[in-house]
Amino acid sequence: MTTLRDLYPEIEPYASGRFGVDEIHSLYWEECGNPKGIPVVFLHGGPGGGCSATSRRYFDPGRYRVILFDQRGAGRSTPNGELRNNTTVHLIADLEALRKLRAIDAWHVFGGSWGSTLALAYALEFPAACLSLTLRGIFLMREWEIRWLFEAGRLFRPEAWEVFLGGPTARAARGRWRSYS
Repeated sequence: MTTLRDLYPEIEPYASGRFGVDEIHSLYWEECGNPKGIPVVFLHGGPGGGCSATSRRYFDPGRYRVILFDQRGAGRSTPNGELRNNTTVHLIADLEALRKLRAIDAWHVFGGSWGSTLALAYALEFPAACLSLTLRGIFLMREWEIRWLFEAGRLFRPEAWEVFLGGPTARAARGRWRSYS
């Protein structure tokens, strides 16, 4: 019996690739699940996070055509960590370009943390392309949220905070901690 806490089994992409969005950035994308299924796009957290094999497991692979991509400067997109030409407006345009590249009329938009913010911004710009929004771990970049992330967050997970900062214990802990987005 599956509970709401369980994820779907691990799956591998049936298609993946890269596409250039400007003279600097090339974005990584992949698709998995049912090629004829209901399209859903996964927006990772971060900025800087990227998608993982776990990101694919939120969706029933028999029902959904799951599209994932690493945002500018994140994950397997190149160049990693690049901030030039990397704004919310650029990311919205990238998402729309990906939708057209994959020949999708409209899709469900699923975002976590920073991805929830990007999902809301995309839906405001392209409402007809959004069948629905699923938002988790909502992060709206309000001043108190940023302050919590950079000041109070270290109190709850000091080891993860060290890894985030790249401090002295980061190298030893890097193998134990995974992305939370």
